[in-house]
Amino acid sequence: MNDVVGRDDILFLTLDTLRHDVADELCAAGRTPHLARFLPGGTWQRRHAPGNFTYASHQAMFAGFLPTPAEPGPHPRLFAARFAGSETTEGRTFVFDAPDLVSGLADAGYRTVCIGGVGFFNQQGPLGSVLPGLFQESHWEPEFGVTSPVSFEAQIERAEEVVEALSPDQRLFLFINVPALHQPNWFHLPGATERSGDTRESHAAALEYVDRHIGRLFTAVRSRRRCFVIVCSDHGTTYGDDGYTGHRLGHEAVWTVPYAHFFLESDEAPA
Repeated sequence: MNDVVGRDDILFLTLDTLRHDVADELCAAGRTPHLARFLPGGTWQRRHAPGNFTYASHQAMFAGFLPTPAEPGPHPRLFAARFAGSETTEGRTFVFDAPDLVSGLADAGYRTVCIGGVGFFNQQGPLGSVLPGLFQESHWEPEFGVTSPVSFEAQIERAEEVVEALSPDQRLFLFINVPALHQPNWFHLPGATERSGDTRESHAAALEYVDRHIGRLFTAVRSRRRCFVIVCSDHGTTYGDDGYTGHRLGHEAVWTVPYAHFFLESDEAPA
């Protein structure tokens, strides 16, 4: 990461609430071809989330604690704040002297931009302003939110505007919290109604919706230079699993999340 930071743009995309088992099943069935094209080996990595709901997990991830591989470690981290005794910091880790990764990348010369999704990013009160407040530039509007059937398309349109407005030599750290998987998601499943409610099937349909449009986002972020991309879920959720519904609880479907990172190469010469 010490070679990446300062050279490449960075996209951090959280597919809020996406379950690993659903992501893995859809990928294997060929139902998310646009994402599968970029996943290393064509599959999601199985990881454990650092929190079981959005706020806790993002606070941890912005501190450098991305989802941990779901197998015995140790597992060195991509990013870490400088502190004595860290057992997951190594020579390849980008170490920042700041309380969070966003500020650390700003110190390294990045323009830090947040395009929010779920309520913890809506800037409509003190709590909803904490996470977006880490960034130099933050965007949220109702069309980006959980009740919007076109949330991801609206977020991509704003991302395109952000990229277009940057000077060619300005590095970008773009974070997008994608709310489409989060409840309510029934409207992504053909034939479903609000009365029928959210299901594992509508959750899967929401991921297919994201997949249909994600190529447009990748085209935008790779238009300036090579882009390093992190795509993951912040936590999963339950749909009646063992009697549980929702998240902010300690169930396997909540703790286990899909993760991938990769490069998007650009035809443009580096600025």
